[in-house]
Amino acid sequence: MKKLFAFLALAGVASVAASADLVGNPKAAENKVAMCIGCHGIPGYKASFPEVYSVPMLGGQNAKYIMNALNEYKKGDRKNPSMRGIAAGLSNQDIADVAAYYAQQK
Repeated sequence: MKKLFAFLALAGVASVAASADLVGNPKAAENKVAMCIGCHGIPGYKASFPEVYSVPMLGGQNAKYIMNALNEYKKGDRKNPSMRGIAAGLSNQDIADVAAYYAQQK
């Protein structure tokens, strides 16, 4: 059992290390951000699922922060069913591209 946990821990570290080496392409994200704009592109927008909360604007946000947040949603470390579902469908390259896209905005 200890070997299984050690393997899973190493696999997680390798996945994070691999995604840290990715270079995002903002141009490649132009067709990937349609799902983001509906909530994150509306100033002052509040979502009502699973509870009412203010949705942050992503434009100008640090790319590393966006990548970390999406990876945390993907793993389930951040709790939001909508974001978990969206992040689960993104590859590591998609995440890097989306992060680069929003980081370049002002």
